[in-house]
Amino acid sequence: MGQNGMNSGEMPRRFAAIVAGFLLVCVVVLSGFAALGGISARSQEAAEATPTIPSFWDPKRRIERPPAGSVPAIRFLTTSDFPPFNFLNEDGRLSGFNVDLARAICDELAIRCTIQTREWDDLLRALRDGNADAIIAGMAITSEARQELDFSDVYMRSPGRFVVRADSEPFDLTAEGLTGKTLAVVARSAPEAYLAAFFPEVGRKLYPTPEEARQALKSGEADAHFGDGMQLSFWLQSDAADGCCVFAGGPYLESRFFGEGMAIAMPRGSTDLKQAIDSALASLYEKGIFAELYLRSFPVGFF
Repeated sequence: MGQNGMNSGEMPRRFAAIVAGFLLVCVVVLSGFAALGGISARSQEAAEATPTIPSFWDPKRRIERPPAGSVPAIRFLTTSDFPPFNFLNEDGRLSGFNVDLARAICDELAIRCTIQTREWDDLLRALRDGNADAIIAGMAITSEARQELDFSDVYMRSPGRFVVRADSEPFDLTAEGLTGKTLAVVARSAPEAYLAAFFPEVGRKLYPTPEEARQALKSGEADAHFGDGMQLSFWLQSDAADGCCVFAGGPYLESRFFGEGMAIAMPRGSTDLKQAIDSALASLYEKGIFAELYLRSFPVGFF
C-alpha cells in the first residue's frame, strides 16, 4: 500500500485473526470485573441454553438513508479462507457470516449486490483502483487504517470469556471467588493482559497455546480458563471439548485488550455509502435478521 506509509504486506490485520487456530474446529464495553460479580458457573450454564444476541446499535439513534439512487449498488470484496465468516463451502459456494450479512444489507437497501473474492493482500489494492466499493473481510479498525479508510458501524466483536467445567461446583467469577482457584490463560495474550490489569490478585497459570490452556481445564488441571470468546464458542461445540465445559459469566469487551471490533471498510469520504450501510445494519438488527445470521454461524453464542 503506497500511501500513508502502508504497503500490501502491512495491511491491517483481521479483527478475528485469533480464529485462525480454529479453522479445523469450525471447518456496553466492560472495563472491569464488577459486572460479573456474583455470577456462578452453575447459573450461567442454565443461561447459556438461550444464546444472547449481541447488540452494537443504539436503539435511540436513527440513521436516515441517503437520497434514493445515491447508492445504486455495492460491490463487496472478501476472501475465501476465513471461516466461519467468509469461505467456500463443500459445493464451492462462497458462504459465511460476512457473506450472508453483505447480501442482507443489499436486500434491506433494495439494491444490486456483488461479492467477489481476492487474496487478503489484494483487497486494498482493488479498492484503491476502483474495482470495489467496500471490503467485508474482518479488517481490523486501527488508527493507521483510518487514515485512508472509512468504517461502518461495528457489527461484531470477540469478547474475553470465562469457561469452566460443566460438572464443577459453582463459584463466583470475582477476585474473591477465584481465590485459591487455578486459572488457565495463554501467555502473552490479550486475555492474560486483561487479567493482569483487572484481576491482579488472582493467580494465573500460563500456557503456551490456547489448546493447552483448554486441555488443562478439561482435564481438571485448572478450574477455569479465560480466553477469546469466539474461539471458545467453536471449541465448546467441537469433539475436542466433548461437552466438558460451558461459558460462565458474561463478556468482557474492553477495546484496549480485545479490539474495536469488526466493520465494513470503504474509501475515505464514502459518506452516502457509509450512511446506507449503517442504516441497513441497524434495520437488520431491529428486524431480527441479524440474530438469525448470528445463530446460523455461531450456534454456541459467545456473548
